[in-house]
Amino acid sequence: MFNAKLSKAINEQINKEFYSSYLYLAMAAHFDAKALPGFARWMKAQAAEEWEHGMKFYEYLYEVDSSVELKGIDTPPVKFGSPKEIFEQVLEHEKSVTASINAIYELAKKENDPKTELMLHWFITEQVEEEKNARDILDQLEMAGNNSFGIMFLDKHVLGARKGD
Repeated sequence: MFNAKLSKAINEQINKEFYSSYLYLAMAAHFDAKALPGFARWMKAQAAEEWEHGMKFYEYLYEVDSSVELKGIDTPPVKFGSPKEIFEQVLEHEKSVTASINAIYELAKKENDPKTELMLHWFITEQVEEEKNARDILDQLEMAGNNSFGIMFLDKHVLGARKGD
């Protein structure tokens, strides 16, 4: 039987990953409404990626003969600020996800569960990338400032160039 504490923590992480997907989809809707299709495209790709992360945890629970217990997903905000403010929110959100994954890793160590520790290595590495991406975009938005041409350049050539992951 799989460790009950780890099962509970991973089920909670599934919910967090699915919420992340909803949050980024809400941000995509905001950008679509603001005629920033590149920002919206980036957020839609991010939403799909977060859903995949939730499914990785989902599949893992079945691989270790545990059960998935899906809970309700919180409603994300509807209104957002400027692109820079949104990416500040993205970075803070990703930091909270990183902290949550790190806590599960520490629990796996405490519970002497090397297979869960090993599975979490992928997520830990992924979170380094997630935070770096948000910081990089924030830096570029900082350089663009309130210059609409800079925002449009980022929309078309940076965020809009993201391939669907």
